[in-house]
Amino acid sequence: MASSDPTPAADHRPQGDGSAPPARPRVLSGIQPTAGSFHLGNYLGAVRQWVALQDTHDAFYMVVDLHAITVPQDPAELRANTRLAAAQLLAAGLDPERCTLFVQSHVPEHAQLAWVMNCLTGFGEASRMTQFKDKSAKQGADRASVGLFTYPILQVADILLYQAHEVPVGEDQRQHIELTRDLAERFNSRFGRTFTVPRPHILKEVAKIYDLQDPSIKMSKSASTPKGLINLLDEPRTTAKKVKSAVTDTDTVIRYDAEAKPGVSNLLTVYSTLTGASVAELEQKYEGKGYGALKTDLAEVMVDFVTPFRTRTQQYLDDPETLDSLLAKGAEKARSVAAETLASAYDKVGFVPAKH
Repeated sequence: MASSDPTPAADHRPQGDGSAPPARPRVLSGIQPTAGSFHLGNYLGAVRQWVALQDTHDAFYMVVDLHAITVPQDPAELRANTRLAAAQLLAAGLDPERCTLFVQSHVPEHAQLAWVMNCLTGFGEASRMTQFKDKSAKQGADRASVGLFTYPILQVADILLYQAHEVPVGEDQRQHIELTRDLAERFNSRFGRTFTVPRPHILKEVAKIYDLQDPSIKMSKSASTPKGLINLLDEPRTTAKKVKSAVTDTDTVIRYDAEAKPGVSNLLTVYSTLTGASVAELEQKYEGKGYGALKTDLAEVMVDFVTPFRTRTQQYLDDPETLDSLLAKGAEKARSVAAETLASAYDKVGFVPAKH
């Protein structure tokens, strides 16, 4: 099992010329601390893949609290949710000995490099980012902050600071990676090779998890109904009840058909993803059985999953000194890479170096 110490300088030199990345390419990803409990879609869509990438990549993961304040936040709630997000990531299987886990605001180089990148980004370029359009439309353009407008540029800095070779994202985030690549190439062209030009690590095999009550929409905090959302920190009996009351259809045959039977197909996807059994195997297992049997068994699978997850999360929350110490060590490791990158970028731009 490889050490999670930052890759030596020779391994994270800028790779903008198409040269091959090192044997363990670096990945960078983050999660916002705004939702409280992770939900099943978070876990199966992203976090589970982060855990697996620890074995094959030099992995950097962060709780992106700077991104969280692009919309109004209660300070005490933000602080609690930041620790809660970190505790859940650890409970899910992130290992500080195999990855670098930290809180974004603990590494000031993120904000510092973001300013440089802001000054390289065109206004029109930033205004075309689709997620800003969506988010500002929801709250009204007049009420949207400048931070919400420029957060994709902060995201660029997040990635470039660590000379990441790959960024694990869903298809909906591809535009952000394209912006990152454009700005890295622009900086490298104008000032000399400084940044690795990353590529998206699109997780095509990731199962999409849908609302249990409305399987036409993805499971999410913002869109799902309370009964359709599985929060991993819910009481296990609450989770079981939600699974057993999931929408299916008037048919009785248990088979995967996303268009004709979206509710049953969603349950099969969840079951398959959590147990490793193929959908075909599950279809065979429940041949001739009703939806009640499928739901009852899936409810047990979910309870078996969430119960230890809740316990591990609470153990970290009950020992804040240990949790904060782990995050401090992660930030120290992250800064050892970020500071080197920022110093190089500042020098290339023409800033006078600070004397210590």
